[in-house]
Order: sequence, then structure tokens, then C-alpha cells
Amino acid sequence: MQLGFYSDQSCCTGCLTCCVACKDWHNIPPGPVQWIRISCIEKGKFPSPFIACLIHCCFHCLHPLCIQACPVQAIEKRSDNGIVVVDQEACLGKHACGLCKDACPYGSPQFENREEAKMQKCDLCAERWLEGKKPVCVEACPMRAMDAGPLEELQVKYACQKKTFGFTCFGELGPSIMFKPKTMDENTA
Repeated sequence: MQLGFYSDQSCCTGCLTCCVACKDWHNIPPGPVQWIRISCIEKGKFPSPFIACLIHCCFHCLHPLCIQACPVQAIEKRSDNGIVVVDQEACLGKHACGLCKDACPYGSPQFENREEAKMQKCDLCAERWLEGKKPVCVEACPMRAMDAGPLEELQVKYACQKKTFGFTCFGELGPSIMFKPKTMDENTA
């Protein structure tokens, strides 16, 4: 089984509640580290602009480049649910290595602005799954624009796809994210 995310661009307003909930739940201090981020895609012009929001987080790829890049095997993909996790004790850190950050095309591995900073990233709230709960970002979303679960179930439930505005799907990596893209018509309705 491979757990992953679903994002409905037609509902996301870019309110950043998912980002705040994630930082709060994981006790991430103020600063550059954000396990989930939102970007705004703008196209067109008045009187018909197009605006859509896109989530950025660890997509727990089927074939993660960060694992291949790590020289000390500090990153692993769990066989039971596909979640990619990092062992911060084994991590060499930002200044001694940082190869995982360079390898990931999605910008998932992150480091604090400290000399001894170790890699951190979204872990799909692995501990919450053990309690039968979804990731905190999913539960916090006021628009219900996010979901998480086994990819096969998300595909059946939402008839979603891997393509959307602003997202580059590196197919060989197999990012575990599905989208309901926003269409130009939805923006002007």
C-alpha cells in the first residue's frame, strides 16, 4: 500500500491553514522550515484572470531521489505504507552533506538556519495514522480541499489525476499526489 495526498485546486483558497496546523502540530519553530507550502499560480488578465493554489510538501515518491542521494542511509521508505521518513540522528546535516535537498525536485528536504541543522520534512503525520487519524493538514483544511489515504482509494473516490497547473510530475519518481485541477471556467464563474 502507498499512502499519499489528494488536493482539490477548485476548492483551495490559499488560506495557509494547512501550513499553520502543520507547524503547530510538529512544533516547527518560526523560520524557513515549512513541511507544507502553498503557491499561487496566476494566469490571464483582467477581466478574466486565472488563480489557482498548489500544495508543496513531501510527496512520498515511489522511487525517491532523496534516498538514493543520502550517503548514510538516513532516509528510508516504509514498506507497509510508503511513507518516506528521515532518521535525524543518522543525518549528517546541512553543512556536512545536504545531498537530499539537492536531489529532490519538489523541495521537500529542509534545514533550519543553524550550523548543526539536520534534514526534516513532511512525514505524512505517520504517528497520526497509527491512531486512525489523517494528517493534521488534511483535518485542518476549512475548505476540505485536501485528503490523504491509499492512492488507489483516492483515485476511486475522486477520479483524480497527476496533472494540474503549476505541478511538474516527474513520472519516474512516482510522486504520491493526486489532483482535481482547477479549470479556467471555475475561476470566472
